[in-house]
Amino acid sequence: MAMHVPNPADAGTPAAELIDARIAELGDWRGETLARVRALIHEALPDVQETWKWRGVPVWELNGILCTGETYTQTVKLTFAHGAALADPKGLFNASLEGTTRRAIDIHAGAMPNAAAFKALLREAAKYNVAKKKR
Repeated sequence: MAMHVPNPADAGTPAAELIDARIAELGDWRGETLARVRALIHEALPDVQETWKWRGVPVWELNGILCTGETYTQTVKLTFAHGAALADPKGLFNASLEGTTRRAIDIHAGAMPNAAAFKALLREAAKYNVAKKKR
């Protein structure tokens, strides 16, 4: 019988604290990468909201989901909810390219997306969410 794993966010723990804890718990390059990406997200979009979904996935939202930050053994995966609709002139998307909606950036140890290009992509995602809401 499968055990129900409670979502700590359901207990009222703020998402920012849960993300802090995830970064600390990883304790390696993945935690450092997630922290750096998170800082860039906040620089690009100071009004961004952090949420915690699907039993342990950090999510950044502004008028809807911008991207998620999943961590795997070899990768920190940033999945953009509407990545397929975004201009990506610097070619940051390198995963989930076959989908018609989402696109992802897989970051491996020792690598980091170009900060300016990443922040531009986030702003593009935020503009897309606003335009989508108006439709």
